[in-house]
Amino acid sequence: MRFIGNIEAKTDSKGRVFLPACFRRILQTAGSEKVMLRKDVHQDCLVIYPEKVWNEQLDQLRARLDIWNATHQMIFRQFVADIEELNIDSNGRILLPKRYLKIAGIEQEVRFIGMYETIEIWAKDKVEKPFMNPEEFSSELEKIMSKKEEAQ
Repeated sequence: MRFIGNIEAKTDSKGRVFLPACFRRILQTAGSEKVMLRKDVHQDCLVIYPEKVWNEQLDQLRARLDIWNATHQMIFRQFVADIEELNIDSNGRILLPKRYLKIAGIEQEVRFIGMYETIEIWAKDKVEKPFMNPEEFSSELEKIMSKKEEAQ
């Protein structure tokens, strides 16, 4: 599953939004009927996880945490407490719960951004400008790619 693209949409008064057709096709091909939604850990956006990807990431996190460590248990609890299971209706829409719309600062216009295995949902006004300035992006990308080549 590889989600790529940057697509604008609008929520209706109930918080429903059409999941872009290109993303729905990928989910259907993969056999994902349910998706999971949570706020991103680092940014003020929402993240849609196909159920399989969510389960893999949850297993990976759980494997790194010590069940006898109170802080680790709180981290795990916080991570799973903020998840919402969503169904894609017959019209291709998902219902974004009001609390998530508020958390992400979404009023009506949104932008879906494909992020490889997940899909981010941003308030459109928050992504009007680049995430990084072009010089910083170029420099950081060069550092990352140079490190990868050195490791091979």
